[in-house]
Amino acid sequence: MQVQRTNSMQRQALGQAHLRRSRYRLGTFLVKFLWFCLYVSVTIAALLSTYAFPELISVFRHQSRPKYTHYHISSQGADMGLQSRRTELSVKQELLPLHVSRGNPMNFTDLHHDDFSKRWKPPPNRDYVACVEPSPSYKAPVLPSRGYLLVSTNGGLNQMRAGICDMVAVARIINATLVIPELDKRSFWADSSNFSDIFNDDYFIEALQGDVPVVKRLPPELVDAPRASRQFRSWSYTKYYEEEVAALWEEYQVIKALKSDARLSNNDLPPDIQKLRCRVHYDALRFAQSIEACGKMLVERLRANGPFIALHLRYEKDMLAFTGCTYGLTEEDADALTLIRYHTPHWKVKDIDAAEQRAEGFCPLTPKEVGIFLRALGYPQNTQIYIAAGEIFGGDERMADLRSYFPNLLRKETVATAEELAPFKNHASQMAALDYIVSVESDVFVPSYSGNMARAVEGHRRFLGHRKTISPDRKELVALFDKLESGELEEGPELSRSIIALHRTRQGAPRKRKGPLKGTKGRDRFRTEEAFYTNPLPDCLCQKPGLKGKSSSKKSH
Repeated sequence: MQVQRTNSMQRQALGQAHLRRSRYRLGTFLVKFLWFCLYVSVTIAALLSTYAFPELISVFRHQSRPKYTHYHISSQGADMGLQSRRTELSVKQELLPLHVSRGNPMNFTDLHHDDFSKRWKPPPNRDYVACVEPSPSYKAPVLPSRGYLLVSTNGGLNQMRAGICDMVAVARIINATLVIPELDKRSFWADSSNFSDIFNDDYFIEALQGDVPVVKRLPPELVDAPRASRQFRSWSYTKYYEEEVAALWEEYQVIKALKSDARLSNNDLPPDIQKLRCRVHYDALRFAQSIEACGKMLVERLRANGPFIALHLRYEKDMLAFTGCTYGLTEEDADALTLIRYHTPHWKVKDIDAAEQRAEGFCPLTPKEVGIFLRALGYPQNTQIYIAAGEIFGGDERMADLRSYFPNLLRKETVATAEELAPFKNHASQMAALDYIVSVESDVFVPSYSGNMARAVEGHRRFLGHRKTISPDRKELVALFDKLESGELEEGPELSRSIIALHRTRQGAPRKRKGPLKGTKGRDRFRTEEAFYTNPLPDCLCQKPGLKGKSSSKKSH
């Protein structure tokens, strides 16, 4: 009896022990299962935010902070940044490059890969090629012409170049013989260069034989003859020149254009006139042989060390003074820039709110901001960056921030010797011409501000096959940079994803030229048009036969 009781107690104890072990195993299993579910959830969320919906996640993140709700691709403001910002998404959109398509977005982990080829890869050009040949109805100029057209150009190098191209077209419209234009020697740069010092005048005359007769100077008998000096109306159509300007031939043999910039409309001109403008800009108006040779040498030396970025860094005294952009400067520097603006009569706007200018994206990026921007796009620290600019305000001290991101900063003066640059040294326009050549030929072109050179280089690169040109979205970038400064955001994966997403469709892919913004009336609408020489599509670029339908199907995706 005692034995039976003992066995029963043992069995009961074993049962309880087994029950405790079962409960322990069940509890352990449940804890492990919960941890596993949590791990899977976090992993899936991370994958979705990184690969599937980076833009959506970023939008939700920014919507939680009302101050930065404008998270979209937008058109840039006016060149000098003093007009209100307007959004025109459709005209700035480009086809996504294949390597940054929505199905396979870049992510921050790519920054550590050895293969950076996609950083340098140009956008798809959709087989657009230059088509500037005149139509069958285009005739040789009628000789003798009705008279001579004198031209006084104005502005810096690229403003003068655009003006000269327009004046060739005007000479064609009014049946004039064009006298080699007089270059601006009174602008901010005070360059004493003549036309032949910067451009190949013999080639200019020869290339235009079938379009407009060109001579180097007026015939002696007309040097002292009465002339009609006029400032032609800005952004005019051919009718204005055919009727009002050409009527001057009834009294004069010489007409002088007192200004050359923006004298023709960007759009709605006869196709042959538009093609003529392109033939002049991209062929006839070549730089002088000495400048071409030096520019070619600079490009070859840069390419010998691998791909390079040409950075048009518009952080110069005149630009900062004009735009009123003083962010990050001392009070003394800000006052000095304001004084320059007030003492420059033809700068009409004097009172500028510097903080508002910057917040609206109307200021050039600072050297430090450019460094953050390019690093976030994935360019490695050893990237060659050629600085295409004049003297940077603040000099080496201001450039130190950019150099901390990219130590391999180069300029004309570091790529060429002092002896090689000596012929051009004291001529701002000739030095700018060297920067222009390097910028057009660079693997990537990045303008920190949308000035005359930035627009001209962008258009030239589009004409040559849509080479990669990254246009910073300054307003959206400033919002991100302010977050960095306040500590709300750090440099790293999140910033990189945001900046890459913002600039997917700002890399120079084909798109039609922007027309006037909606709501503008009268002549003000011309100010809002994209400049003709910034984007020669559709007038001077066309797709190879048989590819239009293929392109359309791509665009719909």
